[in-house]
Amino acid sequence: MTLDDLVLQTITPTTHDLGDFKVHRSLPVQGRTMVGPFIFFDQAGPAKFGAGEGIDVRPHPHINLATVTYMFEGAFLHRDSLGTEQLIEAGAVNLMTAGKGIVHSERSPDAERDKPSKLSAIQTWLALPDAREEMDPAFEHVADDRLPVIDGGGARARIIMGSLWGERAPVTTYADTIYADIQLSPGGGIPIDPAADERAIYVAGGDAALDGVALLPQILYVLRPGIRATLTSVDGGRVMLCGGEAFKTPRHVWWNFVSSRHDRLMQAREDWDAMRFPLIPGDDSEFIPIPQGRPKTVSYP
Repeated sequence: MTLDDLVLQTITPTTHDLGDFKVHRSLPVQGRTMVGPFIFFDQAGPAKFGAGEGIDVRPHPHINLATVTYMFEGAFLHRDSLGTEQLIEAGAVNLMTAGKGIVHSERSPDAERDKPSKLSAIQTWLALPDAREEMDPAFEHVADDRLPVIDGGGARARIIMGSLWGERAPVTTYADTIYADIQLSPGGGIPIDPAADERAIYVAGGDAALDGVALLPQILYVLRPGIRATLTSVDGGRVMLCGGEAFKTPRHVWWNFVSSRHDRLMQAREDWDAMRFPLIPGDDSEFIPIPQGRPKTVSYP
């Protein structure tokens, strides 16, 4: 068995140095915008902060997508234009559905700033199906103890979204979605479910192999449809599994906006520039402005 037998595409992330920490972005890239509904895949950190330091992601807008925040370590305080104020810590899930438009911020909470702290997270965006793109915005938080955990064979897998290994997470999905956090002990292994249309695995830390083929860390491997394989580790590793149903219509991405319609992106750009989006109660004194020219973050196709 070779890597080509198992993997359709290998994606090396683009690394953005934000000063206090680095973000490794695997999706979207030229040639592949999505894996299932996943249209954005970031690993943030790991990073260390001294007392008095932290992260401040100022208020910014989204449309026609859902964001998923999953913490490995540390905490974020989420606020949005619905009036939500929610602390998210390791193992829990924040699902924010932008729909027709939402504004949110993510900041280090005071308890994290008061001491030396660490931050490590995976942040993803999910495209919404055509019929749901302009739905009303929504937010839900699911604590870590509500997410199913599969434990055995030297592997411990937390199901973040969808159905895997006979269990289903309670997090809302708008399209068929699979998403899991797999922690492999030394010598451990777990089968990768072949059912989803599109799947990808990402080694967030440590080492892992697929049917004996070594995988590199911080690389997104898009698996061939239908292949059955077993994920293993020699010294221990942490792997994210994501994917779901293949979308029939393409998605356009510009800055923080996603849509099946290019003109909708431009309308959202004009609306944010004119401050026609709703504001965040208690966090409305600053914002991230519209980028001038092509955004350095994402803009496809």
